[in-house]
Amino acid sequence: MTRFYEQLAAALAEKKPFVLALISGAKGSSPQRIGAKALFFPDGKIVGTLGGGCLEAEVHSRAKKAMKSGQAATFDMVLDHNFGWDDGLICGGSVSGLILPRAAEAAELWRKLAAVTKPVCWGVKKDFSIAPVECGGDEWFYQETVSPPTALWIAGSGHVAQAVAPLALQLDFAVTIFDDRPELANHQFFPSAARLQVGPWHELLKVPLPKSPAFGLIVTRGHQHDALVLSEWIHHPFVFLGMIGSRRKARIMREQFLKQSIASAGQFDKIACPVGVEIQAVGTHEIAVSVMAQFIQKRAEFAGVKH
Repeated sequence: MTRFYEQLAAALAEKKPFVLALISGAKGSSPQRIGAKALFFPDGKIVGTLGGGCLEAEVHSRAKKAMKSGQAATFDMVLDHNFGWDDGLICGGSVSGLILPRAAEAAELWRKLAAVTKPVCWGVKKDFSIAPVECGGDEWFYQETVSPPTALWIAGSGHVAQAVAPLALQLDFAVTIFDDRPELANHQFFPSAARLQVGPWHELLKVPLPKSPAFGLIVTRGHQHDALVLSEWIHHPFVFLGMIGSRRKARIMREQFLKQSIASAGQFDKIACPVGVEIQAVGTHEIAVSVMAQFIQKRAEFAGVKH
């Protein structure tokens, strides 16, 4: 999946006029969180989302006017019975936001954010200008820190990994596949955006984690290989590490790890096995949904997102 800022940079490269709108505040129940964004184009195309429904339709209408006038604006909407009756949007909360028809003037910043390799903070000032900032102060309508995609290391290149990888990429994870089978760990089975680490496991398990926060998923071709990878990865500072398998598998492996002093009880108990949200998943694609739902949740918890 192309990240929002990459799409913004692409619009600049194609010299397409657009209006940027974003949610800068939210109270109570709302269809999107603070930071939700959308680009509105003259032909009606929308990139990103503010939550859809009547909220997005209303902002779209205002964006069209702003594109003609060139005047930025704020908006405040209460999502109550009266506002959303026709479209069923009666969340009960309220949202505020910004409509920025001259966002293209910050082209250099957008290109930087599209290729970000370390956290960058930017914001919208009270005069509607857009600029990088040292986060803080009260002269800003909105501030945001943009970080590189969260790393996701997947040990194994079988059916589950092949289902998880493209979904993870769509969900803004930077995916790396590890396996000793070049006949599977290749771009015939994985998207071109996925990085491949192929070789003997004793070499693959020496690869250091990236400096950015990283998640891990162990889905190799069998319990022995899972245990081999886990014996090394359990000592890495993953934000979250999950392994495919049953509770019985986890119990047996835990006993072995403790008996052989491979890991402490505390270390092993941080591993999610079976990995994934319990949704009665059947088949690899449902398993992938289950796994990524849990990873999204853990990523949000790590980032301190409140609902």
